Amino acid sequence: MTTFTFEIVATDGHARAGVFHTPHGDLLTPVFAPVGTQATVKAVTPAQLEALGASLVLANTYHLYLRPGDDLVAEMGGLHAFMQWPHPMLTDSGGFQVFSLAKIREIDADGVTFRSHLDGSVHRFTPEKSIAIQENLGADIIMALDECPPPHDRAYNEEALARTHAWAERSLQAHTRRDQALFGIVQGGVFPDLREQSAEFIASLGFPGHAIGGLSVGETKEEMYAMIEVVNAVLPPEKPRYLMGVGTPQDLIEAVRRGVDIFDCVLPTRLARHHAAMLQNGGRLNMRRNEFARDPRPIDETCTCYTCQHFSRAYIRHLIIAKEMLAATLLSIHNLHTLVQLAKAMRQAIIAGRFEAWAAVQLQTGGG
Repeated sequence: MTTFTFEIVATDGHARAGVFHTPHGDLLTPVFAPVGTQATVKAVTPAQLEALGASLVLANTYHLYLRPGDDLVAEMGGLHAFMQWPHPMLTDSGGFQVFSLAKIREIDADGVTFRSHLDGSVHRFTPEKSIAIQENLGADIIMALDECPPPHDRAYNEEALARTHAWAERSLQAHTRRDQALFGIVQGGVFPDLREQSAEFIASLGFPGHAIGGLSVGETKEEMYAMIEVVNAVLPPEKPRYLMGVGTPQDLIEAVRRGVDIFDCVLPTRLARHHAAMLQNGGRLNMRRNEFARDPRPIDETCTCYTCQHFSRAYIRHLIIAKEMLAATLLSIHNLHTLVQLAKAMRQAIIAGRFEAWAAVQLQTGGG
């Protein structure tokens, strides 16, 4: 059985280029993971994901538990077989969705009871239940159940941190599958002392990797970057660090500068469904605009994605105006390619020993 090991092959300042070994292949870090909430990356096939260079996909525990059910996914051979993705996968704990989507929720020390956003039915997540669901789903990397509180509420963060830490211990105790790497999650809002306390406690439990949660949820960029610095100064450098739910080019670059290895975000596919194209310099184009109606150029003339190699801005705008599904597919391919390749470019710059210079140029030209 594959042992989850992480090797750092190069550093440049705090930026790291690494290899995380998983049962479904090696992850070369930094790495950006497209989000496949319902066991599908919206509008994109697994073959298209492979073609654009994706190596890791995230699926969502809360959504798959509610529909079609984790028992059904297990019966179908687990997520890899179910959605035909043969490469590494990650599932979150479901906690963020419970706290952000569930219509009604009641939290206590043992877990959280909530009503489904789909039909109002009542369900309960405990750390043990979240781990059992994720073991049924079968991703390579799974998450401890945590609580993601509002970032600026000190009292709530203190209470949530105590629950998150207790739930991390219980998640570890419930974890039985050795072919899955269970990551602990650091919380603490925008409070440096709470973040430091959380990082120290989560690191002490011996997880094979660590996630930084509760960021990009309403705090400023400066607050987010500061919290990443606080946490990564404490987390052990020999283990991978995963920043949850962050996905602008600027944020990826700034987080890698501060020692983050793994990212995921719904942003590229969500922007695609709202007709926006991401640019490598961090800018965006609204592809509905009249100015693109007769524009023969690709979205980005320097981009090597399938969309930019084959289609004009005029064609993509036509698809949007005609409400054709292909518009979302072509824009999703482009946006995902932009972030996947940004992560690969950062890795190459770190290995070459020129990351800081490269990052300075990228951030100066836009970067998010």
